[in-house]
Amino acid sequence: MNVTVKTAPRTATKATGAEAYTLLRAALTLFKKAPSELGEAELTEARRQAANEHLIESRILASQEAATVVISEQDVQRAYQEVRDRYDDEATFLAELDKNQLDEDDLYAALQRQCKVETVLELIGSRAPDASEVEIGIYYHLHPEQFQKPELREAWHIFISINPDYPENTREAALQRIQEISEKLQKKPHKFADLALKHSECPTALQGGVLGFVPRGKLYPELDAVLFKLKADEVSAAVESEIGFHLVLCNQIQKPETLSLQKASPKIRQVMKERAKRTCQRAWIAGLAKTTDGQRH
Repeated sequence: MNVTVKTAPRTATKATGAEAYTLLRAALTLFKKAPSELGEAELTEARRQAANEHLIESRILASQEAATVVISEQDVQRAYQEVRDRYDDEATFLAELDKNQLDEDDLYAALQRQCKVETVLELIGSRAPDASEVEIGIYYHLHPEQFQKPELREAWHIFISINPDYPENTREAALQRIQEISEKLQKKPHKFADLALKHSECPTALQGGVLGFVPRGKLYPELDAVLFKLKADEVSAAVESEIGFHLVLCNQIQKPETLSLQKASPKIRQVMKERAKRTCQRAWIAGLAKTTDGQRH
């Protein structure tokens, strides 16, 4: 985020507008609902959360670091447009703002405030030290499960559903249809994608029946058991699941792999950097609270 370009003058932030926006944000975070949709207990919890967030943000914005940060008009406009684009039309957007005791100026000012808070926190987080090679090595050996890639198989399938309401989809008819397709594949296995496009009732038919690379446990148990017994380029016999019949193709096999320390290092460095940033930010915010409390005394 740009911190050097001055912002064009805007209407000063209304306390009620900033608080309304913070309450909306807290309600969505906690309950995925707007404040007007909350029950009494939920609204009380959202208000408590919003008040705490508003207090912390106010301390951040009153800090010496915040005085050095100026948000660009483009950043705020971008954030505003992201919110606006969630609604189909202007009328719905404005009605939603009004329902949450906001107007366009309130929203703009609240987003400007939020952008500045986030930028200050990024500035503080940038002070966090980088992880050393020793620390990366320790993390690697303490969390081996994070660097084990499971066996993956590229699965394709052809699906015929069972639905007694349709003559062609009774269990008997569906089984006959899948067996006929299976016989064709035994003669011409390279036609799998064409037959999937022609016969499969799964949306993946448009991609030739491709399900993609999957680990164990991702598919229906019946399909999973069959897929992980197939060889590469092998097609299964008809398999019945709770929704119908399938033919499964194992197109490729990626063997399980344990990432080396060298390959894992960039990911570990990023994880540790983010953790250090959050620790640095929390410590700085805690220091602001102590400073404020000390000034009161």
